[in-house]
Amino acid sequence: MGKSIAQPRVGPGHRSRRGARARVIPYAASLGVRVSRPQDLVQQVEAGLSYTAFEKLLRLLRISGQELAKLLDIPARTLTRRKEAGRFSAKESERLLRLSKLLEASAELFEEDREGAVAWLRSPNRALGGETPLGMSKTEIGAREVENLIGRLEHGVFS
Repeated sequence: MGKSIAQPRVGPGHRSRRGARARVIPYAASLGVRVSRPQDLVQQVEAGLSYTAFEKLLRLLRISGQELAKLLDIPARTLTRRKEAGRFSAKESERLLRLSKLLEASAELFEEDREGAVAWLRSPNRALGGETPLGMSKTEIGAREVENLIGRLEHGVFS
């Protein structure tokens, strides 16, 4: 048997023995999920995010539960069942994470002005054909368009 070669423990998710803090994935943290590795986030999404993640996103976006459920494509009765169970399905969790990621990206665009970011997300945008960024985020392709728009705005490419 050959010896295995030890791999260095470095990188953004590494926690040193001296207690240095690991990098936390910001868009997951805004849902109350504290992970530093994408693999851990995938596992949590597959297991289903907690109902408290939904409540946290409600507070951050300053919208009603009905509005958020509509954005996530979750019927009212299903939302009631998720609240009772305390957990969302993997697909629903992915949609929660998608919205959280857009919120964090827009907050970064607005230099951490969350109120400005939320107002922008809720306002019709000419570059999105008059649709709101939140409205576009109902689908994965729409969310990618919003991310692309945020990237263009960050680089001064006005559309």
